[in-house]
Amino acid sequence: MRKILGLAVAAALAGGMAHAQVPTKPGIPSILVWTPQQQSDWYRDIESVYRVETVKRGTKVHPLPKADKQIDFTFEYGGKTLSVDDYMKAYNVSGVVVLKDGKVVLERYGMGRKPEDRWTSFSVAKSVTSTLVGAAIQDGKIKSLGAPVTDYIPDLKGSAYDGVTIRQLLMMSSGVKWNEDYVDPKSDVAQSGTLPFEAGKNPLVAYMSKLPRAHEPGTMFNYSTGETDLVGILVSNAVGKSLSQYASEKIWKPYGMERDAIWVVDPAGHERGGCCMSITLKDYARVGQFMLDGGKAGDKQILPADWTAQATTPQITNGTRERGYGYFWWMPDNGAFEARGIFGQSITVFRDDRIVIVTNAAWPQATGRELSVARAAFLNAARAAAKAM
Repeated sequence: MRKILGLAVAAALAGGMAHAQVPTKPGIPSILVWTPQQQSDWYRDIESVYRVETVKRGTKVHPLPKADKQIDFTFEYGGKTLSVDDYMKAYNVSGVVVLKDGKVVLERYGMGRKPEDRWTSFSVAKSVTSTLVGAAIQDGKIKSLGAPVTDYIPDLKGSAYDGVTIRQLLMMSSGVKWNEDYVDPKSDVAQSGTLPFEAGKNPLVAYMSKLPRAHEPGTMFNYSTGETDLVGILVSNAVGKSLSQYASEKIWKPYGMERDAIWVVDPAGHERGGCCMSITLKDYARVGQFMLDGGKAGDKQILPADWTAQATTPQITNGTRERGYGYFWWMPDNGAFEARGIFGQSITVFRDDRIVIVTNAAWPQATGRELSVARAAFLNAARAAAKAM
């Protein structure tokens, strides 16, 4: 999600996309305004708060052996010298893991979290969803990235999505008008999450089919949470299975995730393509390693051979100082590719260095410049320490 500069802004979202999740009991506040204690309790136990589906693991586990040598470093930030523990305490970090050449060189937990505890992903799930698009292409269930979106979501025919390709959706460049202004209660991101559910109809698809065209498809980046959920629906329609089942068959089982994942569903019972998986720290690292390994599980090519290179290199400029945006992956200026979620979730992969870094956190606000700059300083220091081994 885009930058939200404080809890007051996050509260404005409480009536919007936050309602795309279905609480397990009445009285649950929006996930965007949870107290620090609620963050600590519920980020690791999201299934007690929202309706979910399970991404089942298989019988084998992809090994992430502990390297003979571990890193422990300090770095300068804000006029102070911070250790790993200092950083984790200051920024409510529940877990950090660093892999170098597929081996763990740092694994640390905070906030009372244990290795077997899952943690919610927020928008890191978007990158998993785009990866499932690649799997569906490899399986022949999706013809190509150039295929029209309406081939797989027929209810969008006759709308502004006519002529929009899957690739353009993955680039956030459909050209369809979408307002992701979290402080505007009339914005699309607010209104699309409060639609009534009608049996047999997905409320998100119904809402998106009424949006007008703003730009020529493929010409302009416009961040749209609604369209990432739309891609999840597209994948399910293409493969004839739920996202959870398909993620289990294509990633969790063949690659060897250590624990089942949890995926929050919308009012129609469909997993949200743009949000809210719950995954253990080392399984997040395995997602990054899977991409670093070129989308292979053992000797089997799960994704097209060129998929990870395409998905994780800039496909479009996104109006920031960063290098650009891929297929639901960000391209920061440090040369990495990155999956990001609000409140401090990230998978950062330095391809040339064979380094994967994961952070999970419960930041006091969804995002903000200081929080992001501090994390970037930590990531760069962790990379340098791992490279120096």
